[in-house]
Amino acid sequence: MSDVLSNTDPIAELFVSPESAVKMKREAADLVGWDLTPRQLCDLELLMNGGFNPLRGFLGQADYDGVLERMRLASGRLWPIPVTLDVPAAFAERIEIGQDVALRDPEGVPLAILSVSDKWTPDKAREAAAVFGADDRAHPAVSYLHDRAGEVYLGGPVTGIAAPTHYDYRARRDTPNELRALFRKLGWRKIVAFQTRNPLHRAHQELTFRAAREAQANLLIHPVVGLTKPGDIDHFTRVRCYEAVLDKYPASTTHLSLLNLAMRMAGPREAVWHGLIRKNHGVTHFIVGRDHAGPGKNSQGEDFYGPYDAQDLFAEHQAEIGVEMVPFKQMVYVDERAQYFPSDEVEKGLTVLSISGTELRRRLREGLEIPDWFSYPEVVAELRRTSPPRARQGFTVFFTGLSGSGKSTIANALMVKLMELGGRPVTLLDGDVVRKHLSSELGFSKEHRDINIRRIGYVASEITKNGGIAICAPIAPYAATRAGVREMVEAFGAFVEVHVATPLEECERRDRKGLYKLAREGKIKEFTGISDPYEEPGAPELRVETVSVTPDDCAQEVMLKLEQLGLIGVA
Repeated sequence: MSDVLSNTDPIAELFVSPESAVKMKREAADLVGWDLTPRQLCDLELLMNGGFNPLRGFLGQADYDGVLERMRLASGRLWPIPVTLDVPAAFAERIEIGQDVALRDPEGVPLAILSVSDKWTPDKAREAAAVFGADDRAHPAVSYLHDRAGEVYLGGPVTGIAAPTHYDYRARRDTPNELRALFRKLGWRKIVAFQTRNPLHRAHQELTFRAAREAQANLLIHPVVGLTKPGDIDHFTRVRCYEAVLDKYPASTTHLSLLNLAMRMAGPREAVWHGLIRKNHGVTHFIVGRDHAGPGKNSQGEDFYGPYDAQDLFAEHQAEIGVEMVPFKQMVYVDERAQYFPSDEVEKGLTVLSISGTELRRRLREGLEIPDWFSYPEVVAELRRTSPPRARQGFTVFFTGLSGSGKSTIANALMVKLMELGGRPVTLLDGDVVRKHLSSELGFSKEHRDINIRRIGYVASEITKNGGIAICAPIAPYAATRAGVREMVEAFGAFVEVHVATPLEECERRDRKGLYKLAREGKIKEFTGISDPYEEPGAPELRVETVSVTPDDCAQEVMLKLEQLGLIGVA
């Protein structure tokens, strides 16, 4: 049963009164503080404003176990996704059950107090299998779980002091109660919500028009602007696209509102979760499309979820969610009819036209035409501003290999070739140089080496974002850390991993700095290839060997790969 009588009644929030908030903010200065990660910041906002009702805080262990095993809280209430506060083990050691922790934004502003009721170390493989269907790092949320999330979970009720501050699109960020008040004021009793993390094209407009017509409801376009799938178009571009086509919808029956949700890409479970969240926002109907919240391919190259698994699970729990599903199959353009139809309604023999997300990205990358039947000129113009042809975008070339493999020599040769080509600034981030200027305080433990590589990745991502070329040449021995750097960079441009696959014996024979000799004598601890492992890349964009090939020829191989990828050449 729902805690709310109707879709326009106010919903419970977790905030204290303004007077109490002033007092609690002062008290928070004396508490142990935790600076929230971007995902935790999204989660906290929806906990406090009622978007995650009936949750009253981050899940304790009993609720967590129930969610994993039965999609239910310990109370029996339906809830399919664990909302947990993950922290490093070192931080968790300082926390006792019953202790209060100040939850702060990245600037250190206290947003809430967590009263810790539970502390435990989860079995992350079990969580991955239960929530995402497989413990497969090809799933972005599984990768996050294993490689970025803290080792320990803290659970307990949250007392809200203040909502996170957003400086962008403030007028379009409605809390659940603000939307409910709007629906009450407008007299809207039936509202169908459309969830999206992509720009709106003509197929989406047709889908939303049909859904609103079928449900005889008003339309809420409710895109996610928190965290989506790595590589998705940034939310600034997407919102500009939404605003560009908003006048194609009838203003009296359509509203655009932004949802600061951190998606998990959990397919069927995520669809149910989205339904519950929209229920809290006052929605009565919800569009669930083909492969709703799907993350793409698994490590075997197959889809993680079936195309209509999400619709099936939503339908099974529809009554309990309290939101009616409007199912839709893929919308396709029928050339002879000059309009869109659901794919299962197209008569045999007619010409069906469609452009996949991959094909759209290719056309943008190569500057090719995007037809009017697919998208609106206003949307295409915004996308072209953000995604110019690849030969005008920034990118990162990331060399990895053993000490003495020839990374720095090849990187220097590549830098000169790219500077000779011209058109974009080129920056070389050599491992030794970065150590001297950015990471001089770090040692060579695994933790410190990871920090060093992440710093290189961050700088490379900023160079890439601003249209430059970053060339990185660290050892980077750990696959998980390299994957994290790839994710950072690919948010803004291409990441080209080059494995300099020089055998250990050859690297040791060269040993220009005498490091291998010292490592063999035990005078250098945790030395890659001797006393510490080097995890070879499984599928780099390019693998080069330097035993029988000159550095100049290796650099030329990289140039050819960059040309093949469309990153250099005629713009």
